[in-house]
Amino acid sequence: MREALAQLWSGYPVLLDIPVAWGDMDAFQHVNNTVYFRWMESGRIAYFTRMDVPGFRDMSGVGPILASTQCRYRIPLTFPDTVTVASRIVSVEEDRMTMEQIVVSHQHAKIAAIGSGVIVTFDYVAGRKAPVPDLVRARVAEIEGGK
Repeated sequence: MREALAQLWSGYPVLLDIPVAWGDMDAFQHVNNTVYFRWMESGRIAYFTRMDVPGFRDMSGVGPILASTQCRYRIPLTFPDTVTVASRIVSVEEDRMTMEQIVVSHQHAKIAAIGSGVIVTFDYVAGRKAPVPDLVRARVAEIEGGK
């Protein structure tokens, strides 16, 4: 089954499987829209973890802060299911990165949602935006295959 789904997330180097919980559904008997944002948040953290940049996630210096996010819902999901959140960074600018994500339903073998987020690098000590560290740029390039 996973091999059949792999073509849907081709080009997304960081994958995170998440089971759909019964409590993720709302009164309309499908996964509530806010849950997709939590799933994509978990996908972002998985990406940052894979970058393995010391101090980047612990607020001790320069780290990520979400500036904006959006999601386009394509199909409703229900329990039981498992989703794979696939993440990639499509651009790195002076003080920000843009991440694209998809949520793939294993039950439906389809993309259930498409999202993106702008992540600003933030100096948590100084309380202001900061340039994307060179090590972060290098790790993103490694993860994305040299882009």
